[in-house]
Amino acid sequence: MKIVGLITEYNPFHNGHLYHIEKAKEITGADFVIVVMSGNYVQRGAPAIMPKHLRAEVALEAGVDILMELPVCYAVGSAEYFAAGAIDLFEQLGCVDSICFGSECGDYGLLARVAHILADEPEGYRQSLKEALKNGMSFPLARQTALTEYLQDDTLDSVLAQPNNILGIEYIKALYQRHSPMKSYTIKRMISGYHDTDLTSSYSSASAIRRLLSYTSQSVLLDKDGMFDEPSMSEVLSRLEGQVPPSCIRMLEETHHSRYPVYANDFSLLLKYRLLTETKESLTEYLDISEDLANRIINNANDFISFDQFSDQLKTRDMTLSRICRCLFHILLNIRKEDLLTYQEHGYCQYARILGFRKDARRLFALLKNRSQVPLVTKLTQTEKLSHTGLSMLKTDIFAANLYESIITNKYKMPFINEYQQQILRI
Repeated sequence: MKIVGLITEYNPFHNGHLYHIEKAKEITGADFVIVVMSGNYVQRGAPAIMPKHLRAEVALEAGVDILMELPVCYAVGSAEYFAAGAIDLFEQLGCVDSICFGSECGDYGLLARVAHILADEPEGYRQSLKEALKNGMSFPLARQTALTEYLQDDTLDSVLAQPNNILGIEYIKALYQRHSPMKSYTIKRMISGYHDTDLTSSYSSASAIRRLLSYTSQSVLLDKDGMFDEPSMSEVLSRLEGQVPPSCIRMLEETHHSRYPVYANDFSLLLKYRLLTETKESLTEYLDISEDLANRIINNANDFISFDQFSDQLKTRDMTLSRICRCLFHILLNIRKEDLLTYQEHGYCQYARILGFRKDARRLFALLKNRSQVPLVTKLTQTEKLSHTGLSMLKTDIFAANLYESIITNKYKMPFINEYQQQILRI
């Protein structure tokens, strides 16, 4: 029995994700696919556009055998934390033979070469990095500059500027640092780039699809004369035909304006409340928040209007917008530096929470029960096997899920579904 692991967000699920599943099975010869997916919050520092259970359901119908949730502290962390958390979870399962990830370049050799340099940090690279940071560059740009200088390869600039390449490098680095026996493969992304906002023939990016879905929430300026239009959902869905699987179309239609869309700005008042309770000193206790950022948050707090506006206001030359957004969600979700250090000391992932599985994957489920080195969580009421650290991590996940659900309840006037009431999916 061969098993391939995929690390995903499915925000939302589209044809590129379906291609990833099918191609991963083909190139690895896998019998089963296990997915580790971000829950209700994603790595760029934002809420997922729709709840995790909806995204999980579509993925299972598309051929994923078992889908697990990446703990929120890693899901909304830096690329390094995101990758390390997911890779550790696969390692702990004890049965995953390989991982397969998408990348813009599709050049595994190049990505591996960069990953090994980042892991080993040779002297020449470290000196270049130190100099770049001294010159006021943001860490991502400083790292990119240092790698380009060390490898003497100007083509790296374009490679290291692409988000899926960066994540791929972090996956390989995490495997390398752990001396993992799991093999890794990459496939080239189909047509659209991660940040592309326009639909293409059949492989549009998640960004483009999210942009289209947002049209149903606000009027869209059509021309210079000031004409506005608000497309109907049926019109939007017709444009998405051929971009997403039929099961996703059905889900989008059935749950629109009852379960989605959810945006960062929906959390604005909650964030404002949290910031009113904080000081410069207390803010530095949260993950990724430096003294400089803490000072800027407090000094600009009176100008707060919305999540997006405040994030833009805090952005500087040496700090990316994505990092700022992640930091603000660390405050909202109470994700602290001390907690991450504790998790790492005890092993990154303390459990494997299963959101859903295919009924024809019973053999895989049985294997997981025998091989997994961490408890499998299928019911939140059955956590007696979790350590104190594991319970702390799970408590944060539950709080984050209930906060997201509260946004849906308030926005769409729907009944509140506590995380304890959510049922495991069986497809």
